[in-house]
Amino acid sequence: MLSKAVDALKSDKKVRTVIIRSEVPGIFCAGADLKERAKMNSSEVGPFVSKIRAVINDIANLPVPTIAAIDGLALGGGLELALACDVRIAASSAKMGLVETKLAIIPGGGGTQRLPRAIGMSLAKELIFSARVLDGQEARAVGLVSHVSEQNPEGDAAYRKALDLAREFLPQGPVAMRVAKLAINQGMEVDLVTGLAIEEACYAQTIPTKDRLEGLLAFKEKRPPRYKGE
Repeated sequence: MLSKAVDALKSDKKVRTVIIRSEVPGIFCAGADLKERAKMNSSEVGPFVSKIRAVINDIANLPVPTIAAIDGLALGGGLELALACDVRIAASSAKMGLVETKLAIIPGGGGTQRLPRAIGMSLAKELIFSARVLDGQEARAVGLVSHVSEQNPEGDAAYRKALDLAREFLPQGPVAMRVAKLAINQGMEVDLVTGLAIEEACYAQTIPTKDRLEGLLAFKEKRPPRYKGE
């Protein structure tokens, strides 16, 4: 189901920001179903994990900003899903960790690569080696999440904060948002000189757009811009 939703988002030009959350109270994504995994033979495990990795990679490569609203458990593959998002927001009561080493395996949905990029190599190794679980405040302290909110009686504090953040994103130029994300993502994987060349190429994509002219006109006329993603 998630894979189909991601496929639909890739080509929908009306989508400006994506928030990923769970409708199950107390759980963002608790990771793989271990009872199901135990029934698999060795030849089935690899392809199964590859499919999960592919979906998570597709989420990471969505062209629009993505926000993970973590209101509960985000363990194993659940945290890997959150790591694939551009921004992570957690409730104070949330629980996050890459706990795979407890099961004598390693993170297989991108965790060994995205966690070090998010919080640094040494600390990422510590968390993976120990299979430690962090709450929202601890996750914020190490830079794993950008914001932490005290949980509310409804259990959706992170989601509400994610909505507030999404509303800050929505007024901006859609083309600019997409190429800004592209420039950042690609630039972080190369040296600075190459990264600056990527930025230049991405900036060039905004120059011929109608939105750029609308932004200048709106500034001149002292009114909010009306961007159409063109």
